[in-house]
Amino acid sequence: MNVKHNDAGELGIISLQSAAALGRMINAHIVKMRTSKNYFAKDPYLPKSFEIAIEETRFTNGEAKVRLNETVRGKDIYIIADVGNYSCSYDMYGMVHHYAPDEHFQDIKRTIAAIGGKSNRMTVVTPLLYESRQHRRRGRESLDCAVALQELTAMGVKDIISFDVHDPAVQNAIPYASFENIYPTYDIVKAIIERERDMIFDKDHMIVISPDTGAADRAIYYASVLGLDVGTFYKRRNYDVVESGRNKIVAHGYMGSGVSGKDVLIVDDMIATGDSVIELAADLKARGAKRIYIAATFSLFTKGLKIFDDACEKKLLNKVYSTNLSYLSPAVIDAPWHETVDMSGYMAKLIDHLNYNLSIEPLLDATQGIKVLLEKKARGELDEVRF
Repeated sequence: MNVKHNDAGELGIISLQSAAALGRMINAHIVKMRTSKNYFAKDPYLPKSFEIAIEETRFTNGEAKVRLNETVRGKDIYIIADVGNYSCSYDMYGMVHHYAPDEHFQDIKRTIAAIGGKSNRMTVVTPLLYESRQHRRRGRESLDCAVALQELTAMGVKDIISFDVHDPAVQNAIPYASFENIYPTYDIVKAIIERERDMIFDKDHMIVISPDTGAADRAIYYASVLGLDVGTFYKRRNYDVVESGRNKIVAHGYMGSGVSGKDVLIVDDMIATGDSVIELAADLKARGAKRIYIAATFSLFTKGLKIFDDACEKKLLNKVYSTNLSYLSPAVIDAPWHETVDMSGYMAKLIDHLNYNLSIEPLLDATQGIKVLLEKKARGELDEVRF
């Protein structure tokens, strides 16, 4: 299939400070793909880099600005930002101030303002969706995620790409815009199959667990494609007590098949403090679980790593698999119990297809790919699989 360059705007990638490392990796993958001899689309002009140079300035009172260092006129611009990157900092009133999600989101808007409507098309790639945990309204409270999406589209953003959104229904706030909610299931399963060579994927040896009823659909999908049984925990909350913006959990109940003697894979979209998932791991161990693995799209570790270090020392937990879609500190990456799943290659394919106005449907279906991996594992041919 031949796709001419003039069928779409020239690609431009703007990686904000929060996603600089991820953006560089994505850019390198795209450059490699587009200079490959076997690549389906050939440009008459292939730059050495698709990244657009920008300057992000922070003043000492906390105000800021974004400046483009080159033209973006007529280009398809992909703005990549990680609103969960707490490592970014600046000096304000003589103190070191770390970025919060609000500041990252403002920088996205500043970048759009700097573009000034000159681009052919603008796409915001925010793997961790801003305010995704405040996705619906209960009583007299704000509806931050929906408002943020409407702000972006009002500024001219045509497409929004995010991953494993807490509640995808929030996209109904922008019915006339393209909203792609991508799941990293294939890459996570691929990493587990590659790195846990002694893991047996059948109902006698393994089970998939959902940490709560809200994540049940995700667990059911994992269990279905892996050919396993599924179980779920449900949370009993005290609705008279609010801690850190949530009603306090007083107990966990379990529904599902027995876990005794089996490896357990707990799947969720996000690990925040980790308190709940460690409690579940202890519960599962008490029920006779063999080994316990956690697969999460985002691992935030908002209270540090000690709780996980202690859990591994007590043999409550074996490994945590999570992606690099949001910032992982060097301590997390080096932790013996953590396995990083690199998503930069997959994101590069998404951006490449979208830039050429090609359907991304073939990239979204993980089912067939996982089946192929399991078949190769069963035949002992894993070394032939390119991970």
